Amino acid sequence: MAIDLGNNNTVLTDQHYRSVSQPSFIALHKANRSVKAVGSEAYEMLGKANEHLKVVKPLKGGVIVDFDAANSLLKSLVHQWYPSSFFRGFDHVIAGIPFDTTEVERRALRDALEQFNAPRTFLLFEPLAAAIGLGLHIQEPDGKFLVDIGGGITEIVVISLSGIVSHQSIKVAGDTFDEDIQDYFKKNYNMSLGSKVAEQLKIKVGSAVTALQEAPPPLEVVGKDLMTGLPVSRCIDHVEMAGIVNSTVSKIEQAILLALEECPPELAGDIYGNGIYLTGGGSLLRGLRQRLEASTKLPVHHDTHALLSVSKGMATVMQKPSAFRPVLFQ
Repeated sequence: MAIDLGNNNTVLTDQHYRSVSQPSFIALHKANRSVKAVGSEAYEMLGKANEHLKVVKPLKGGVIVDFDAANSLLKSLVHQWYPSSFFRGFDHVIAGIPFDTTEVERRALRDALEQFNAPRTFLLFEPLAAAIGLGLHIQEPDGKFLVDIGGGITEIVVISLSGIVSHQSIKVAGDTFDEDIQDYFKKNYNMSLGSKVAEQLKIKVGSAVTALQEAPPPLEVVGKDLMTGLPVSRCIDHVEMAGIVNSTVSKIEQAILLALEECPPELAGDIYGNGIYLTGGGSLLRGLRQRLEASTKLPVHHDTHALLSVSKGMATVMQKPSAFRPVLFQ
């Protein structure tokens, strides 16, 4: 089993590329912290739970911030989707983790994996897993420049000879877009939006540029007036959304340019020929590829299955663990 414990979504995958994706949320009873719901069921309760329930998102910035909740979330999801294997046990368990993590943060994930009692448990850096999932031959002495925009963190790496040569990481990603939207509506329209509403707004009309070939229709969004407390609506289009997320997109751009500057000159020619590989859920923002190509003057290859690149890479590793042993660690 491979586990991609993401900021917003958790993906479980086996070696046959069969996977299931669920929101990384868990609903707990406040009195004894027993599990009420996990995944999509818990996500539907977000902002609607009564005083006896608490909906928890156990990860922030790509790492575990609530160990007990993360442990219960993993246990419930694995038991739900792999009931026979849960009791019989797993031979291999591989979990992805951001490259820019501390030993304490990695220890929290290791401890959460111990509940599965697998004889072989490994961690794999998510940028490497994403590169493998994209079908890149990371073992070659050929530089690959990958940008992984997740929910809580953006990681930018140069990969060569199965390792990460240079690296940039910023805690700015998909969740930051949602926060930008909420802050904008609060300051400009005196409206309060829930996090779920902000996320849907980003998905349906979000854009990194004002000029799109296929622009989405404007969307009416409903929130709460901060002065009266009454429900109010507002219509917003992709042009306004481009202005809302511009600051966050600019930070990602600057991190990419900095990573390119710090890249060893021996690999610069490889990157010039290969271009930039863009993946992760946050990369699905409309026009982002177009904007990055304009700012870097390099071709940008966008993963068609950006949400699953890490899990696909780990499934490939599980098929031939001995061939990918250099990228696995405990």
